[in-house]
Amino acid sequence: MAAADFAERLPGGSCSLDLEGRLTYISSGACELLGCDAGLLIGTLPWQSLRWLDDPTYEDRYRTAVISREPVSFTVCRPPGRWLDIHLYPDASGISARILPSGEQPPAPAEPVRSGSVAPARAGRLYQLTHLAAALTEVVGVQDVIDLVADQIMPAFGAQGLVLSRADAGRLRITGHRGYSRETVERLDGLPLDTDFTPAGRALSSGIPAFFADPGEMRRIYPEAPLVSGKQAWAFLPLIISGRPVGCCVLSYDRPHAFPSEERAVLTSLAGLVAQALDRASLYDTKLELAHGLQQALLPRTLPRVAGLRVAARYVPATRGMDIGGDFYDLIRLGDTAAAAVIGDVQGHNVAAAALMGQVRTGVYAHATLGASPDQVLARTNRLLTDLAPDLFTSCLYAHLDLARGRVSLAGAGHPPPLLRLADGATAPVGLVPGPLLGIDPDAVFPVTEFPLAPGATLAFYTDGLVETPGVDLDDSIAELARLLGSADDRDLELLIDDLLRKSKAVGQRTDDIALLLLHLDQAPPTPPPADADERPRADR
Repeated sequence: MAAADFAERLPGGSCSLDLEGRLTYISSGACELLGCDAGLLIGTLPWQSLRWLDDPTYEDRYRTAVISREPVSFTVCRPPGRWLDIHLYPDASGISARILPSGEQPPAPAEPVRSGSVAPARAGRLYQLTHLAAALTEVVGVQDVIDLVADQIMPAFGAQGLVLSRADAGRLRITGHRGYSRETVERLDGLPLDTDFTPAGRALSSGIPAFFADPGEMRRIYPEAPLVSGKQAWAFLPLIISGRPVGCCVLSYDRPHAFPSEERAVLTSLAGLVAQALDRASLYDTKLELAHGLQQALLPRTLPRVAGLRVAARYVPATRGMDIGGDFYDLIRLGDTAAAAVIGDVQGHNVAAAALMGQVRTGVYAHATLGASPDQVLARTNRLLTDLAPDLFTSCLYAHLDLARGRVSLAGAGHPPPLLRLADGATAPVGLVPGPLLGIDPDAVFPVTEFPLAPGATLAFYTDGLVETPGVDLDDSIAELARLLGSADDRDLELLIDDLLRKSKAVGQRTDDIALLLLHLDQAPPTPPPADADERPRADR
């Protein structure tokens, strides 16, 4: 309502059009200037609902704005002699238009095309095909293809139903649909590719689109087909690339629909573009699913329970690239009164980074369960990485928590320091001397820092994606994170992570992934009886 009130207060008139050219909003000032009620214009194409705009020149102006995404202006004469300036402002979702009385009278426009001419339709179809082709080149995943076909191709050709299928293991698997019931989709899903007994199968086997203007045409070849969905007209468009079937796109209509030769040609051309987009999107989704599966397999599914210790962790992928990366965390239980906390960041945001992350995490875990001190855990893992020579560097923090003594031993390898929040809320970074990144110098030394951990304290381990901001000093960002942690409610650690991510602006567009591990000591566990001299700490996931 506020936007409409704003438009009403502006001089002249305002209106909005979607990407197909249909009016979606029109102000009272625009109605007065155009000489027509809003009820007769909303949902229509202006060059069809206003006869004095029935000139291909004006439709071309609109199509130019849609394709170029640049503002376009032109002057038009509303009979008998009122001149109007129309300014179009496009973006990816549609066009906003301003209509103002013209200050001068330009030469009269060219004589309008007679109603029997097909020039406007041809010009519109050409622009339509160009626009849709450009849109199809920008889609990324299969769902993007489905949404584009449903939101743009369906309304452009007046269709009420859509079934988009992909070829999979010799069958057509429905990946998206509109205008069909669940029962109908289940019945149509999984049809065999190599059959001529269905219109989709024959279209794919022959590579020739099939158009049925009414149920009678369909019934002559496929007697039972019209009974499946209750639709009245269909276009079966085979999606084929270099002779290889990719899938099938079916547009359907609730009423009989004639398919003129020009419309058939445009739909056939679009089918080739949809096939390429769907094939490309399927490959992208497959790679992304594989990468995500790898990432999830390498991160811990659950964290072990440690008496007296509350734990929460979160991994947030980057919003660019393949949504995977090399950030990792872990909590290793070492006996009844000890644990190890690990966090690290492998350089890169790809499958190689995720794979190396798994190797680093496995190396740290193996050395930790053998009872190695923090500096030795990092030193041995570092030698492993230098032997592997992965050409990727890794930062890491390893902390050994002796809960019975209330002490923490910490070693770092080029990683941001953890934050320590005391029971009274006072929070600051832990002052440690970090060693170099892992994987550079096989003889690197990693100094150990020790500090007390009292009941009520919270330790926060994080990766640089949470604190690095272009143009902001890293120390300032860490200090701000410490301030947020100190003022937050620590009774629920999962909610605390949500709060830190939200307030640190890590929920929007991110170029780096984030790992965050929180440990809160409720109370120190009882001191166990003395162990045998040869007994080592027990590793229990």
